[in-house]
Amino acid sequence: MSVEQIAIELVYGLPKEQTLLSLQIDAQSTVEQAIVESGICQQYKEIDLAVNKVGVWNKAVKLGQIVEDGDRIEIYRPLIADPKEVRKRRAEKAKEEGRADLVTGGRVNPQRAKTKD
Repeated sequence: MSVEQIAIELVYGLPKEQTLLSLQIDAQSTVEQAIVESGICQQYKEIDLAVNKVGVWNKAVKLGQIVEDGDRIEIYRPLIADPKEVRKRRAEKAKEEGRADLVTGGRVNPQRAKTKD
């Protein structure tokens, strides 16, 4: 008895290189099984499924989730910097440079700033 096959895509992107694989896998396969079957972990040694987060169509999922026909599995790289921390530093710099209001943190309106003088 043959097992039903479904079509999926698997993507992994680096800053200067992206890989998109089209695969036929067994129905009822998990995300982890699809990734392992694809062989992408041998192609990119830096992929560690214990560290890298994964998603389906830009929504984070667990490795044990069952894949559906037409799914696009994405393997995410770890963040280099915390986005919240980067925004905080950028806001502090804007305050120091006078581009942001020291109280509210909002943008300084150059027209209003001139009329107050």
